[in-house]
Amino acid sequence: MDDQNKNLILATVLSAAVIFVWYTFFTPPMPEPDATAPAEVAATQSVPAAAEPTPAPAPETAATTTAARVEIDSPRLKGSLSLAGGRIDDLQLHDYKQTLDAGSPDVRLLAPVGSADGTKPYYAVYGWQPAGGLDAALLPDARTVWSAPEGARLTPETPLTLTWDNGAGLVFHRMVALDSNYMFTITQSVENNTGAPVRLAPYGIIARHGIPEDQRIYVLHEGLVRGFDGKLEEIKYDNIPELDLVAGEGNADIQQVAENGWIGFTDKYWMATLIPMPGQAFTSVVRYAAANDIYQAETRLPVMEVAPGAKGEATTMLFAGAKEWETIKRYENDPGFLDSLAGIEADPGRPTIAGFIDSIDWGWFFFLTKPMFWLLHLLHGLIGNMGWAIIALTFVIKTLVFPLARKSYVSMAKMKELQPEMEAIKARTGDDRQKLQQEMMALYKKEKVNPASGCLPILLQIPIFFSLYKVIYVTIELYHAPFFGWLRDLSAPDPSSILNLFGLLPYATPEQGSLFFMFSLGVLPILLGISMWFQQKLNPAPADPAQAAIFAWMPWIFMFMLGSFASGLVLYWITNNTITFIQQYTIMSMHGKRPDLFGNIKAGMKRGQSGK
Repeated sequence: MDDQNKNLILATVLSAAVIFVWYTFFTPPMPEPDATAPAEVAATQSVPAAAEPTPAPAPETAATTTAARVEIDSPRLKGSLSLAGGRIDDLQLHDYKQTLDAGSPDVRLLAPVGSADGTKPYYAVYGWQPAGGLDAALLPDARTVWSAPEGARLTPETPLTLTWDNGAGLVFHRMVALDSNYMFTITQSVENNTGAPVRLAPYGIIARHGIPEDQRIYVLHEGLVRGFDGKLEEIKYDNIPELDLVAGEGNADIQQVAENGWIGFTDKYWMATLIPMPGQAFTSVVRYAAANDIYQAETRLPVMEVAPGAKGEATTMLFAGAKEWETIKRYENDPGFLDSLAGIEADPGRPTIAGFIDSIDWGWFFFLTKPMFWLLHLLHGLIGNMGWAIIALTFVIKTLVFPLARKSYVSMAKMKELQPEMEAIKARTGDDRQKLQQEMMALYKKEKVNPASGCLPILLQIPIFFSLYKVIYVTIELYHAPFFGWLRDLSAPDPSSILNLFGLLPYATPEQGSLFFMFSLGVLPILLGISMWFQQKLNPAPADPAQAAIFAWMPWIFMFMLGSFASGLVLYWITNNTITFIQQYTIMSMHGKRPDLFGNIKAGMKRGQSGK
């Protein structure tokens, strides 16, 4: 086998292996029913242990499900807050629907215990932890029933103030404010009317009962995500129960944060995150309550001492919403915006939510995915259609890599020109492999051709392919983003199918994840196979029949393997193949070698029939 064909085989097999591994290991598994999660479980009272041990889990009370609720209504959020614990436990996202069907309900982010639709409980709750011998029964926790003004509603224009009097000289207030996006500001305060100093510490908890049943894919991080003092940590749901056992905490991981951090749970498109005010020291905790299958993210603020007649206060934030790049970036970069949320005087020098943009899972190739998404976001803003933005992004990427690709195309054109001489050398040297290699190397040196340079564009495209796949799969800007016609969601596979003649026959197509879904080829996967087939025909044809057969089948294998990928990614791949074909065909023609595509096919068929 000559070096030219070795390199072609190597490049093709490498690409096939990458796609096969990706398809095999990263295809979303079908969710399994959660047979162990109870319909209603206890709320774990995990609270700051700055001075005292964490109290043991306590059962829910009837007030948890029967307590009055306060409506939450903003341009982007709708739901309610329970007066039992002051829980923020009922949130739907106005701008996002569960499906593309008419009348589809809003996406639900948070759900209370005993939710009518059966959604697993997922909520944020706040309270105080005793210190210095203070009795925990004198402090509000997840079961405390608060009072609210009659007819109160939480809107961006009307903050909500909750009150609880313990009857022993301590009066607690909790003011909850909401902006026009997804950020809550929670100010907890206590008035000390006891005649003696008290020591206590505020905390916040996000509790999630069981792992969500949505499809999960290994390429995407879903689970605990937190930033602390410039570091980022991600722990998948499956790994949280395997955390080290901490005395009094169970399976837990505890980080002391000096001045800037956040912690929460992230899914593919949605996130709930606790955020102490920038510059605030706190303890960041992730823990798992095995008895009740509850995952918890916690922020524990330092102990404060409140003198008699004085007031203690602490302000934190809660992000609960969609992981929109522009929205999260604003929270990260605009200190004046954060000051307005906290109701304090604007200070341009005040620290911001450091690294909050990294709550979006950019992956290993973050140095590619971040600028790639920025450019895609910019193009989408200019064009107004995400499909055309992907095509425009592909043109930009191909332009950037063209100087290197051009060398490869020129080399491949020369290899095409040298093919008759190479065939003559093979005939002349016969079975003498050493002489064949020597004469081939001499020919390459004489003509100044490097056979390996033909692999370069393929190797360059692998990280670009992974990065764009990550951008298309992870970023919410492609969620339900239409292109045209039947392509109504670029984050989902092409819904058309050859099995029902692309909608002409009244038959339903196989659902994603089913055994026959891979064979339900849509229009885009078929175009992908055709574009790869044309591109392949520009490469020098292998002389060996076995190699020719491998190359002949490769585009159609890829067509089936990539057919279940997001249609936005397949659209990129078709565009990339088309541009590559045009570039390569043009360069080869400029060097006097106009490829005979269909003649190349006939020649390959004749070689296969003759066995030579």
